Amino acid sequence: MSLFQTRFKLSLISVAISAFCPWAVASEQNIEQISVWSTQVKSSAPYLQGQEIADKQADHISDLLRTIPGVDVGGAHSLNQRITIRSLDDKDLKVTIDGASQNAYMYHHMGNLQVHADILKSVEIHTGTNSVENGGLGGAVRFTTKQAKDLLQQGEQFGARLSAATGDNSGQQFSFTGFGQLTGELDFLIYFNDVNKDNFKVGGDQILDENGKVEPDTDGTVRGLAGDVKDTLIKFGWDINQQQRLSIGYEQYEDSGDYSYRPDMGMSTDVTIATGTHTPLTWPTKFTRDTLTLSYELNFGHASTLTANLFDNVSELYRDESGWGLSGNPRYTRFIGQVNGEAQNSGFNLLAQSVFDTSLLNQETHTVTYGIDHIKHQTKYHFSPTQGQALSAQEEAKSTAFFIQNRIDLTSELAVVPGVRFEQADVKSAVLDNNFNHTTFALAGLYQLTPDLLIKMSTTELFKAPELSEVFTGAGLGAKPNSDLKAETGINTEISIAYQYSADSGRYNLGATYFETRIEDYIHDYVPYPNGGPRDTYKQNIGHLAIDGYEAYMSFDAGQLEMTLNYSSSSSELDAFDTYEALYDGARIDREQGDTLAFNLHYEMLNFPLHFNWEVHKVKSLSAGLDLDGRARLDNSKPGFTVHNIVAVWQPKLVSGLELRIGVDNLFDKYYASQSSRTGLGNHPVFGELFLLDYEPGRNIKVSVSYHF
Repeated sequence: MSLFQTRFKLSLISVAISAFCPWAVASEQNIEQISVWSTQVKSSAPYLQGQEIADKQADHISDLLRTIPGVDVGGAHSLNQRITIRSLDDKDLKVTIDGASQNAYMYHHMGNLQVHADILKSVEIHTGTNSVENGGLGGAVRFTTKQAKDLLQQGEQFGARLSAATGDNSGQQFSFTGFGQLTGELDFLIYFNDVNKDNFKVGGDQILDENGKVEPDTDGTVRGLAGDVKDTLIKFGWDINQQQRLSIGYEQYEDSGDYSYRPDMGMSTDVTIATGTHTPLTWPTKFTRDTLTLSYELNFGHASTLTANLFDNVSELYRDESGWGLSGNPRYTRFIGQVNGEAQNSGFNLLAQSVFDTSLLNQETHTVTYGIDHIKHQTKYHFSPTQGQALSAQEEAKSTAFFIQNRIDLTSELAVVPGVRFEQADVKSAVLDNNFNHTTFALAGLYQLTPDLLIKMSTTELFKAPELSEVFTGAGLGAKPNSDLKAETGINTEISIAYQYSADSGRYNLGATYFETRIEDYIHDYVPYPNGGPRDTYKQNIGHLAIDGYEAYMSFDAGQLEMTLNYSSSSSELDAFDTYEALYDGARIDREQGDTLAFNLHYEMLNFPLHFNWEVHKVKSLSAGLDLDGRARLDNSKPGFTVHNIVAVWQPKLVSGLELRIGVDNLFDKYYASQSSRTGLGNHPVFGELFLLDYEPGRNIKVSVSYHF
């Protein structure tokens, strides 16, 4: 059946299964919020408790987001913060910081996002593409950095915050924030954060091979992680009047150190390759990101708002590859030199919302959301070899989208949300030079069955144009052309139910979601090139990908005691085209993870300014099976794991503004790797067997102190 024929058609199984939560409806104001030092985490996933995320003392994005149902962050290295939603990685998501697009396929051994959790004012996560506002295949993640107006306490004109933290298995961190009102209308913020990262020890203090034996030439410490992350943010805001605000911000992020050559692969792989090639275990590496944003906010009319962002975001990855000269092998001479890759995303976006009534049908209310999203991607690659000629390449893509959706509240119990999005993309790369135009539609229905019970069903069409080539390996240099490459399209269908109940004992929340995502003409980056050599690959459409799953939650809030329990499950399967049936039919996404359970307990003492938090993250093992990556072709099974984190927080009344935290991550020193990270045993044509496991840190005792003055 074609996509056109299946448009807006819900499967019988979708109707039969209950799902999601009442805050996951189309309007932004209904997404639940969590406060963290003036930081909010907004998620269309189930309700989470107020202190759950604040207490994590997050020094990696995974600390902040990993327990949200359907969301994971693969990679233990600071260069490899790879967000996944329902097993789709960051290349298939819309990721922004202060409205600036972060989508740039920089390097297949690292993620697309580089940001430190401490700088964030808010994180807004949309699990799945459920409206025409976001576009993309798998959802959206929007990061917003702090601003002065959020940090000033009542009666303050100026303020500052100092924060310091240390972990016995992670490193040290220091940050300073200064902020204030220069005039009644003009405010400023200056922020600096420095993280000195250590090489960490794995759980159990032993690095094991695929057979559970200690890896030779290791001592339990993962090398190639130690480095320095600096993050500087300067922001000015101008309240033009009560309805308008203009702000400008500049952020400079830098991550540098002697890092492993492949930040997404474990110590076992690093040691095997370094020993086999007689090259260094670590390489001088530097990543920088410079982001300039100009933002405008307007409140107009009756409950109408408009936000516009103009941005320029430049990411650059540099590595000194002189170490190839130590091998003494002439076949590596051509690799000796300096490698530099640059990705620039510039553009603007506009998002507006207007609310009005009409007398056409029982005085229904219309909440219209509309906007524009324009992005220009430019990538550059340059290699300066010690011998021979320099190599350079560049690619470019532009995309523009217009969208509008209308939430129509027909009655106080019933609402429908139709939407339409038109997107045009122009891709000029070594693979193809082509234009793609596509119109997608969305339709959602919400019914408040009782004051405490809400049901929602939604169907949204998907579209994603082919992306540019990987930057750091050549920005298209040497890429095989494929002018017949098609855009990916598809449809995401969800049905949800949520129930809330209040009693003398406390407030209860229950809910679940079931989703079906279908991606047609799925693009795989490493398809064997026809009549090519054994390692010649290219981008090609290989079939239709199906992702099915559900997320469920329950929570209890008695004021002093809060508990949440979240569960998520998803599976993927490719229906390959006839040409690729023998290679890929039935394959799953390589980032797929087993069923995941997250439990959180928060307890606040009545007579003391002290509270405690206990978090459990349990992931079921995943048996071996064909996947779309193929690097772990010898054994791609994924072991399950259970990790416990605890923390205590004290805000002494004697010293106002002082906050002390002590916690333990991975309390029982578990040896494990996230299933969204690189795992398994592979067979490299040059280096032989490689155990790819990207280990997470072992037990880490963390202490932090902050003072607001």
